Amino acid sequence: MDDKNRKSPQMQLLQFFIVWLLILGGVYLIVNLFTRQQVQEVSYTRFMKMVEEGNVSFVEFNDTELRCITKDGEKFNVLLPFQDPELPKKLAEKGIEVRAKERVKLWNVVVQVLPLIFLFFLFMFFMRQMQSGPNRAFSFGKSRAKLITPSQEKVTFKDVAGVEEAKEELREVVEFLKNPGRYTKLGARIPKGVLLVGPPGTGKTLLARAVAGEAGVPFFSISGSDFVEMFVGVGAARVRDLFETAKRNTPCIVFIDEIDAVGRHRGAGIGGGHDEREQTLNALLVEMDGFETNQGIIVLAATNRPDILDHALLRPGRFDRRIVVDVPDVKGRLQILKVHTKKTPLG
Repeated sequence: MDDKNRKSPQMQLLQFFIVWLLILGGVYLIVNLFTRQQVQEVSYTRFMKMVEEGNVSFVEFNDTELRCITKDGEKFNVLLPFQDPELPKKLAEKGIEVRAKERVKLWNVVVQVLPLIFLFFLFMFFMRQMQSGPNRAFSFGKSRAKLITPSQEKVTFKDVAGVEEAKEELREVVEFLKNPGRYTKLGARIPKGVLLVGPPGTGKTLLARAVAGEAGVPFFSISGSDFVEMFVGVGAARVRDLFETAKRNTPCIVFIDEIDAVGRHRGAGIGGGHDEREQTLNALLVEMDGFETNQGIIVLAATNRPDILDHALLRPGRFDRRIVVDVPDVKGRLQILKVHTKKTPLG
């Protein structure tokens, strides 16, 4: 249903173009209302006759028009067939006052109308947000994490090859998610966070999905860059919303890919973007301190640059377990080939 209601980019562009055409047309009409009035036009000959008879009180000049105002208060636009250099002298001899009238410029009208247009679009934006329902209304602070349920997640350790050491270390996490009561009775403490470290393309994300698939628990996946936005406070709100959602789906796994986008050393720069990133990191640290290990939430994160992560992220109680996912050797590459060609006959 959502796919049917979703408009194509071409249709959205066409609607945007039509809206701006209507706006420009409205601005043009407003300019005409400001600059043009219903005034009778007279010929130059009649105007000069009125000057000779002394019926003209004063005249107004602008860039392209001449308007005369009679002593009775009537206004006339004069059609100038040519430029008469003697006209100012003739008007001065008759004692007719000459005034200069500034023409209303299009740019001045546009500047006055633009704030109204902005307020109109802002009002329409919030109205659409409200009409789209509570799930999308004011959704700036909503988490963008993708939820993969156990019925959707089909990846297991059998689908991951070439990283046998990492798989063995992650089996402990799988056992805890399957049987948390066994560990809590013995007083064992499972790490809150596990950091997967390795070069790009070594299968860190696939490993995290395999852990969720083996344990049969919900899997929340999000990138570190999805937290950081232009508006300060949005990232922190998304972190809080993510963990609130995770607490309602325990036991579960929260996977943060490219955590270095939000977990860099604090105080490394100056500016709004760094303030937003640091607030997001602070919220992540607080949330990882706020839930106990027996709640069944395990945070997996992946990075290829552990050296730039903030030390508070790596201290005990947060990402205190580090698993290296290295480039596979020859034997590992052969295992990967077997996994990918399992359903493909080879000659």
